[in-house]
Amino acid sequence: MSTADAGGEYVERPLVVPEFLENRRYQVELAETASAGHTLVCLPTGLGKTTVSLLVTAERLHGVGGKSLMLAPTKPLVQQHAEFYREALEIDPDEVVVFTGEVRPDDRADLWEDARIVIATPQVVENDLVGNRISMADVTHCTFDECHRATGDYAYNYIADRYHADAEDPLVTGMSASPGDDEEAILEVCENLGLSEVAVMTEDDADVAEYTHDTSVEWNRIELPEVVVEIRDAINEVIEERLGKLKELGVTNKSSADVSEREIQGMQAELRKLMDNDQSEGYQGMSLLAEIRKLRTAVTYVETQSVESLRRYFERLKEAARSSGASKADQRLVSEPKVREAMRKAESYDDLHPKFRQTRMLLAETLGIENGERVIVFTESRDTAETLVDFLSNHFETEKFVGQSDTDGSEGMTQSQQQETLDRFRGGEFEVLVSTSVAEEGLDVPEVDLVLFYEPVPTAIRAIQRKGRTGRQAEGRVVVLLAEDTRDEAYFWKARNDQKRMKRELNELKSVAGELEAELGQSGLDEYEGQAEEGTASGGTGGGETTTQEGGSSRNGSGRTTDTSGEDGDGQAGLDAFATDAAAGASEGDGEGGTDSEDESSDHPDAPSDGDGTVASAGTDDDGIEIVADQRELDSTIARDLSTREGIETRLETLAVGDYVLSDRVVVERKTVADFMDTLTGGDRSMFEQVGDATRHYARPVVVIEGEDLYGARNVHHKAIQGALASLAVDFGASIVRTADEAETADLLEVIAEREQDVSDREVSVHGEKQSKTLAEQQEYVVASIAEVGPVTARTLLEAFGSVEAVMTADREDLLEVSGIGEVTADRIREVVAADYEP
Repeated sequence: MSTADAGGEYVERPLVVPEFLENRRYQVELAETASAGHTLVCLPTGLGKTTVSLLVTAERLHGVGGKSLMLAPTKPLVQQHAEFYREALEIDPDEVVVFTGEVRPDDRADLWEDARIVIATPQVVENDLVGNRISMADVTHCTFDECHRATGDYAYNYIADRYHADAEDPLVTGMSASPGDDEEAILEVCENLGLSEVAVMTEDDADVAEYTHDTSVEWNRIELPEVVVEIRDAINEVIEERLGKLKELGVTNKSSADVSEREIQGMQAELRKLMDNDQSEGYQGMSLLAEIRKLRTAVTYVETQSVESLRRYFERLKEAARSSGASKADQRLVSEPKVREAMRKAESYDDLHPKFRQTRMLLAETLGIENGERVIVFTESRDTAETLVDFLSNHFETEKFVGQSDTDGSEGMTQSQQQETLDRFRGGEFEVLVSTSVAEEGLDVPEVDLVLFYEPVPTAIRAIQRKGRTGRQAEGRVVVLLAEDTRDEAYFWKARNDQKRMKRELNELKSVAGELEAELGQSGLDEYEGQAEEGTASGGTGGGETTTQEGGSSRNGSGRTTDTSGEDGDGQAGLDAFATDAAAGASEGDGEGGTDSEDESSDHPDAPSDGDGTVASAGTDDDGIEIVADQRELDSTIARDLSTREGIETRLETLAVGDYVLSDRVVVERKTVADFMDTLTGGDRSMFEQVGDATRHYARPVVVIEGEDLYGARNVHHKAIQGALASLAVDFGASIVRTADEAETADLLEVIAEREQDVSDREVSVHGEKQSKTLAEQQEYVVASIAEVGPVTARTLLEAFGSVEAVMTADREDLLEVSGIGEVTADRIREVVAADYEP
């Protein structure tokens, strides 16, 4: 890519629609840098980071070929990017595809093959990679939008690891207006994504300055009414009383209600020590701490949001206290006399919060006196957003913009509703958009005359994202409402200091980019290259083979160091010593298949394509072993870990039995120590039901109990724990294995799967192996083997028609009369029964 034509009015590039993109020199320069290496692109909000990525994508598709993958954290953002790419590139619009949870996995697998550009949410791509539904081999450009999210266990990190490992010619672009609060955070993002270059443009750069305008930030301080202060003080008295009890337990010296989250975490750590020593005071203190957390939330509502929000919050607490299994903390809290008195005052208070009146005044000034056209009001609380919409609608054309998930008493917005709302806002059909945080990040919200923060936000990143909604085309205005002597004050100072530090860090990052790139080159890209070299050194190959090194240790394809001497450090034989033993005493027992593994929630947007009731049996080949993981196990890192290991192929199902299937006879039910103890203390018998199902359908069920200190985790008598273990082993015939953590569990699963499939030459079947079945179970199995039909639906059909023959010969209309049978299921049954057999 050359800057020779940078002076033209429009960008002229292969695959870019002529006279579509304005030629901005800073975008072209950033794209040049990003085309040359794995690059972090930092550019203020609203100045066209997506255009930079698009230019790099066009360059790669034209010059290298393959396909491009762009990841964005929200569905509205994915849709927005897709529309832009379809308009700006001379590519068949059908070759630009969107991957979200609303697209079925089997459809995604087909779409991936023919797509040139895939724009997706990261969780969906993560699922498809773990489930081996897609391959990154021919992806020649991968963009991580809003890349500051690449911390912790966020899906971006796993996808980046897989991309660098699997792609034949990878190129990564990370984009953010706010990559981190400090240099350490920025470096973490770069290392997690494998970025080795840093390209920064700030509003001070000459090429950028002509496209930006000043955005003033005003802080409007608001005094709380006397009644609101009384409600707040009454709740704070209860917090101080609970803190006094914790002080008696010796876990804190704090006695004032302005306790910080860090101090609460310190108390929690001290209480855990008491619990580890089986002291009842620990459990008592944890319950008090739970009350304090809830009361602090109530104080935040009444101080910074509205009395109405507080009322809604306490209604939810009352509902929770009345429900079965309610915690003692909830029950004590709602019956506390001072809390009840505070709620009586709240219920008799006929106003909302002085912030509401101030909001109305600012909107009247902007839209009326100054003839403005559009305003965005941001708030942290869904409750406040809905109350604001009701309040402001009496004076302005106002609509809400919230996330997709439903909360107590509040329905979310679907993706299509979100898109429609933004389109109508852009079109001027209404003038005020009240939004929660969902509209902060990256969305192409139209230029507005005023951005109003109903409350300060505690992080610089979020403040910058919100502020970026104005000041693009003309001078913008940002107003932040701040309730005096409340948590608003703390958030104000924290965000202000963080923003100053971030701006300073970005400028420093820009000035020392070369030094940082050298550091990143050592710790980022070289790590991936080193792993690739290790996987092929000394004659090492795929399929789980290892390369022997001095000292009896080896490193497999995933970079994990293992001991090949047959002994662990304590002289005991380790798992690897048994990994390739002959399967002595292993019963072949080739029985017929067991139950079906269908996801009964067949309308789930991300239901796995293989979990549809078909006999999903796949024999292993010489290239590796297969592990089937339950879709819900993605909450842990185990399936992701296994999917990165050389010689292992993972597949996702929504399993009816177990968490992991390792062969036609071995199924694993995984329980953390906390899950196991919940079974003993909470009256939940589901673990025994799950292990019972595993025993009925698999010859070798295994229960993995994961975590440390099984006997000290809760105040439970050791004989009760031993009784549960004895029941699992003796009554259910399950093998019980302890592991320390998720990594050790993954190691165990790999070893068992290798013994079953490589040594014993067994196949993987999600139906399992069962030695004997009743006639009714066999009938259910036959009907359940049809796609779209699972065990529950099979029983319903058999109860309705009386026999397998009657189900199979029923016509479509008769099938539709059965409760729970829809058109898709009825059509599938008729297709399977009546269609000609074509092998």
